[in-house]
Amino acid sequence: MKNVLVVSFGFLLLFTATGSLLNLQSSLNTEEGVGVASASVQFASIILSSMFVAPLVIKYLGCKWTIVAAMGCNVVYTVGNFYPGWETLLPTSIILGFGESPLWSATSTYLTINGRKQAEKDKKKNQDVINQYFGILFLLYQSSAVWGNLMSSIVFGQDSTSVNISESDLQFCGVGSCGNISEAPSNSTRPPERLVHTLMGCYVGVGVLAMLLVAVFLDNIDRDMTLEFRSNKEPFCSTFLATFKQLNDRRQVFLIPVTAYIGLELGFLNGEYTKEYVTCALGLHFVGYVMICFGATSSLFSYAFGRLSQYSGRVALFALATTTQFTCILGLLFWRPHPDQLPVFFVFPALWGLADAVWQTQTNALYGVLFHGQKEAAFANYRLWEAVGYVIAFACSRFLCVNTKLYILMGVLLLSVTLCFSVEYGEYISPTPSEDNTIDTKLEIKSTELNEDTDTESDKVL
Repeated sequence: MKNVLVVSFGFLLLFTATGSLLNLQSSLNTEEGVGVASASVQFASIILSSMFVAPLVIKYLGCKWTIVAAMGCNVVYTVGNFYPGWETLLPTSIILGFGESPLWSATSTYLTINGRKQAEKDKKKNQDVINQYFGILFLLYQSSAVWGNLMSSIVFGQDSTSVNISESDLQFCGVGSCGNISEAPSNSTRPPERLVHTLMGCYVGVGVLAMLLVAVFLDNIDRDMTLEFRSNKEPFCSTFLATFKQLNDRRQVFLIPVTAYIGLELGFLNGEYTKEYVTCALGLHFVGYVMICFGATSSLFSYAFGRLSQYSGRVALFALATTTQFTCILGLLFWRPHPDQLPVFFVFPALWGLADAVWQTQTNALYGVLFHGQKEAAFANYRLWEAVGYVIAFACSRFLCVNTKLYILMGVLLLSVTLCFSVEYGEYISPTPSEDNTIDTKLEIKSTELNEDTDTESDKVL
């Protein structure tokens, strides 16, 4: 539990900075679309990292030092936001992207190993303990949105520049926006540079603190496995292409849509909702407060669902998330945002956070249960396809109307949950044997072979 709390608080500190920066990119760095472009580059780099880098780095460095090194990539990205431009944001976004997949893959692998060890010790089901651990991780990780956005709202709230939004401007907000096609107004006036630098300084500080916390206090529980991998002469290509080999498993292929959907729905919230609904109708300084609502509900429900899943099962929670988010998408299609409807701006991210809590905790736990023998490659696939969803969301940001994006989101949601339910049904009919059972089976086979060899030698002697 100490290790779970250390890595979870590390994520809380780290994503207080980088998570909040992602929320602000589409509204803060609007010149020539550099903010949205950098976000697209970031997730494109995650795709490449997931395909080629993550399993190899984890096996060579081990989970702990992979996490520390990847956190350093996040700090570099934050530094690049002091003077945002094509020459600073794009290189640092690439660095961040190449660190992001190993960061999440190593963390998920670490929690899975930790959960299985604790389950064996406490005589509990593996999936129950793993679900609980992921619930704690996402409780603190999602709460980073509260503190990061609170920091940005307090700092930018010192800007005395007022934003006047006319009724004619409001018609281009929400589904009235069509990216570059419409004549939508820009209400995202950039705050003074001194405030931007103050915020970035705070973000760099918490990022460095996260690195120190993990480096000093996290136990290196997979050290022996790492040393064994280094000593073995396993073919380089075998490890390098492990992410692709994982796609030979049909269950992994069926989980691609739901994993990509997580990136799509978060990309829509971070890129479209903050810009086309909140900034357009209320102004940039409200983005932080609205996203605090998302972070608070997502973190609380992450922990609650991590505990509840052992009683309700994953399928019931997936159904709840689907119903909630489908309702939100329909609401966003018909709602015309207006400053007089202030509470509504907070209701949508609150419900979105509830659904996202299910997708994040239960999908990670499902990966841990199904692919315990290929943890590194499986979680690399998770980051790969989640990043594909993010890239699609941000790449389409400047070219599609908001209503078109919502219809795409709705279609992918329905496809995702259908295939996810089929995987769950297959797991219900034929459960994946636990790692312990697999080891026991191998030992029994080995013992049988030894006994047969002994009998043969005895016959020869006689």
